[in-house]
Amino acid sequence: MRKVEPKDWIPLIKPYAKPDTLRSLRQVADTLLPLLLLFYLAHKALSVSLALTLLLDFAAALFLVRLFILQHDAGHGSFFPRKWANDLLGFFTGVLTLVPYHHWQLSHARHHATSGNLDKRGVGDIYTMTLEEYLKASPWDRLKYRLYRNPWIMFFLGPIYVFMLSYRLPLGYGSDKPSVRNSVALTNLFLALLLAGIVVFFGVKTLLFVYLPIQYLAGMIGIFLFYVQHQFEDVYWEHDPRWEFLKAAMEGSTYLKLPKVLQWLTGNIGFHHIHHLAPKIPNYLLPKVQEEVDLVKVAPTVTLKDAFKIAFADMHLYDEESRKLVGFKEAHQRLREIQGKKAY
Repeated sequence: MRKVEPKDWIPLIKPYAKPDTLRSLRQVADTLLPLLLLFYLAHKALSVSLALTLLLDFAAALFLVRLFILQHDAGHGSFFPRKWANDLLGFFTGVLTLVPYHHWQLSHARHHATSGNLDKRGVGDIYTMTLEEYLKASPWDRLKYRLYRNPWIMFFLGPIYVFMLSYRLPLGYGSDKPSVRNSVALTNLFLALLLAGIVVFFGVKTLLFVYLPIQYLAGMIGIFLFYVQHQFEDVYWEHDPRWEFLKAAMEGSTYLKLPKVLQWLTGNIGFHHIHHLAPKIPNYLLPKVQEEVDLVKVAPTVTLKDAFKIAFADMHLYDEESRKLVGFKEAHQRLREIQGKKAY
């Protein structure tokens, strides 16, 4: 079968890579205004019921996830036609989402350029060891990796570490760039002003039981979505020079088919395969591409029920022989076999 070249598929998706300013502004309004309203209602609900407050927090968290998708589009330059408009939106939404815009933008661009590449792991992705690497690792390194990949740690402690702690420091990829360090510092400054404003106008109780739970829940949802869209049994991984961009998009990302309401609240991020193929397409045109372009219909489809199974499945190591994700149970069976042979 002839290899599909960029010249074969770029003309198919290029017509969709055109942001509509009015439509984008409407998305800002229908995301930010409900988020602010839900925050206020959750604040008022504190005097009625903590359970009601937490329910409103969860609803607000979904809108915060949607706001991050708008920031995400801005980071790809796909939300507004002008760079300055994308950067302005990206920075100020980054204060609300706790994600410093330029720092994240740089590492996320690297993720898109290297997704599924075994030789370029570790930037902007959920790190995946190969089975061979795990078998050769020291007991301490294996333990660290198991803790890192434990779903209870990843989904429940991960939001605190990633969004509230690590994003406050210009660490990792791009941290040597002054623009990245300045972006993180400026984001933190505006964030400090925001937190002070919440305490002054709404009180410490609102900070603790409204603002922080919204951030925590949104972070949990965000990590969950990102995880299940790149971690599944037949996910694509390949070494250079055999790695292919098209295959990384279509076979290394899922089409997460969500109920319409959740699809809207998550800014169509479920069409992740299309987004990886063409990040310049604004989120509101991704469903149209899925409907009209046959090329993208080959990506693996995952339902919400499937996603929860994937999130807690023992699939954490890439086996280069079977070209599948395998679990720690299989890895430790291999370890016992290897140790038995050595003893013999």
